[in-house]
Amino acid sequence: MELFPEKYSQAIEKALERYYERYTAPENLYSPARYILSLGGKRIRPSLVLMAAESFGVPLEKATDAAIAIEVFHNFSLVHDDIMDRAPLRRGHETVHMKWNGNTAILSGDVMMIQAYELFESYPKDIFRDVVHTFNRVARLVCEGQQMDMDFEKEEYVPMEQYIRMIEMKTAVLLGGALAIGAIIGGASTTDVKKMYDFGRCIGLAYQLTDDYLDTFGCEKTFGKRIGGDILEAKKTFLYITAFDNTTDKGALRDAFSITDEEEKITAVRTLYRKAEADKAIEKSIAYYTDKALSCADSMPFPAHVRDTYRRLAVSLVERKV
Repeated sequence: MELFPEKYSQAIEKALERYYERYTAPENLYSPARYILSLGGKRIRPSLVLMAAESFGVPLEKATDAAIAIEVFHNFSLVHDDIMDRAPLRRGHETVHMKWNGNTAILSGDVMMIQAYELFESYPKDIFRDVVHTFNRVARLVCEGQQMDMDFEKEEYVPMEQYIRMIEMKTAVLLGGALAIGAIIGGASTTDVKKMYDFGRCIGLAYQLTDDYLDTFGCEKTFGKRIGGDILEAKKTFLYITAFDNTTDKGALRDAFSITDEEEKITAVRTLYRKAEADKAIEKSIAYYTDKALSCADSMPFPAHVRDTYRRLAVSLVERKV
């Protein structure tokens, strides 16, 4: 099931082609940006911009610059995340710093951030002001979330409320911001912009928790990457925190994470997660944030059939296998 209408992806890809043509030289500055964007992905964030703008009666072409700005910013963050994580692959392909080098990846990421602002410049002053205000806040929170995520790597334990706050900032706020920016372009009131943001934040939390679940309990063929990656990296995910909180034998959990054979480690940790009912806990939390998103959708200022598209989106994002 497609998350968004085909016309959104068509508008986004056409706008990206214009973006590629606009920035060409120096080649080693702009090629990495074209490369990371050409690797695809679900295009959820730019689609949310278009979805919100269209819901408020704005033609897609008036929202595409903002949609591309959000996608460029998102991919900028991926380029820099990959450097910090020393990741060799992104979406099954070499990461930018591996294909070029670290310095080129840093500079290309920097220019992508600047390009996002340039794309926003196409809007009238009043819209530009409100869009950039929203974007700045979201971008800052994404950076704060990334720092929290890195800080957590040094800790044996992270309180659940801190973990939820981290994924809210690192992932959820950008989905909320995309919808808010689309609503601003559509001339929405401050109250309605907040409703759109809150919906995006809730689906973002449910989306990231679903990702956590699939990384440990999903199917490798449909998920598209190795199952157990979070376990191998000893990430402090919802599953880990729940298992740590629920188990009386924390030594067993530590021992499982100290296993050197990767497949044995994944199997042992997954077994302990199930024993601690961490899988059931995360499913309950996913349902909680999905229900909150559905409530947000019901309060949107649209006809029932339009609100239903948001409800279907909220459910589809957590029923996915990839």
